[in-house]
Amino acid sequence: DLHYPLRRQRQMCIRDRVLSISKHTQHLDMDKTFGTLYGISIGPGDPELITVKGKRLLQEVPVIAFPTGISGRKGVAEQIISFWVDNQQIKLPLHFPYVKNKKQLQEAWKKAAFNVENYLQEGIDVAFACEGDVNFFSTFTYLAQFILKRCPQISIKTIPGVCSPIASASALGVPLTFYSQNLAIRPIVHNVNEIQMIANWADTIVLLKVNSVYTQIWDILQSLNLLQHSSLIVRATQSEENVYKDLTNYRHLSVPYLSLIHI
Repeated sequence: DLHYPLRRQRQMCIRDRVLSISKHTQHLDMDKTFGTLYGISIGPGDPELITVKGKRLLQEVPVIAFPTGISGRKGVAEQIISFWVDNQQIKLPLHFPYVKNKKQLQEAWKKAAFNVENYLQEGIDVAFACEGDVNFFSTFTYLAQFILKRCPQISIKTIPGVCSPIASASALGVPLTFYSQNLAIRPIVHNVNEIQMIANWADTIVLLKVNSVYTQIWDILQSLNLLQHSSLIVRATQSEENVYKDLTNYRHLSVPYLSLIHI
């Protein structure tokens, strides 16, 4: 890479700037030059599924934010970007708890937004690495909303990518939809009873966030005679990918978070 020495020098300079912010750089908000927040889609797991543009920005932006993993382990986003970022870039892990409590979530988003703003307020660009697609049921959406509410002058740009329903169709070896078919994609954790209504009009159904209600879904699919036409895709495109076709004999599976059902 002919530009690597220059990029490395630029990253070093920006890093020094972040670590030694001077009082003389403080100005009125109207005179400030804010950094840009990039929401970069990094795909469902396979590091090669990031776009060329997404990869370029990941390597150019000096601060890389991403969701933390669970129990001290690296999260999926951090694992994916480890192939493309270097040690000179500043890493900014952000905690987003896996809970339903709205107050806890609001506090987490608020704290994450504040941490990102610290850099943006100093004119330093930040890239948020988002698993899947950044505009498809993404944590980044909430983060961006909090930042814009507090500081509407900040520019936010998103880079599209591969989302889990597309990746799962590829894992199954079938088109997600074609011609005039009706497609329904639904996070189902709070709305299990909607499945029957959706099945009345949709030709293809993709159910997201199924792990905590998998048994309930299985029972509903059985009552609709849809088990033979249903597949469970676990960790699509990752090294631990697993596909269960025809769920008739799979009622008692232990289903991890990164799973969906294709009907």
